[in-house]
Amino acid sequence: MRAFSLLLLLLSFNLTLSAADKVATPEALVAKLYKAHDAEKSPFFQDKDRALVDHYFTKELADFLWKDAKESKGEVGVIDFDPLYNAQDTEIKNFVVNKAKVDGAKATVVASFVNFDKKTRITFKLVQQDDAWKISDIQYTEGHALLKLFKAAAGN
Repeated sequence: MRAFSLLLLLLSFNLTLSAADKVATPEALVAKLYKAHDAEKSPFFQDKDRALVDHYFTKELADFLWKDAKESKGEVGVIDFDPLYNAQDTEIKNFVVNKAKVDGAKATVVASFVNFDKKTRITFKLVQQDDAWKISDIQYTEGHALLKLFKAAAGN
């Protein structure tokens, strides 16, 4: 009986952690990504924790990010800029993650800020997968997009 109680306790603890790890809204996921990135716990450019990449991104984008991090071995890969600020250098002011525009299982979230006196908007495309929001692409004001960069580099 004691072993069964312990098993139930461990299972409930695991379920609580899994539920706490999921974010309820698309804008909360984007905000969490920026917070992790700014705390130097970003899923970008690291090749130690695939689960960290999978937490934020769809399988397609996560596969590209993971492959780029692994193959570049700490050097510049496909991404040669900060993908959350679309810049090499940053001096961020007036940062806002705007409310998501949700259309069923798809959503769009815009992050806006000023970087060195330049107004910038980054658009995140998200989809619901496995009961969680995941980023499927990041689009930049100049018309380029993260997924498009990876596909071009892969010859697609």
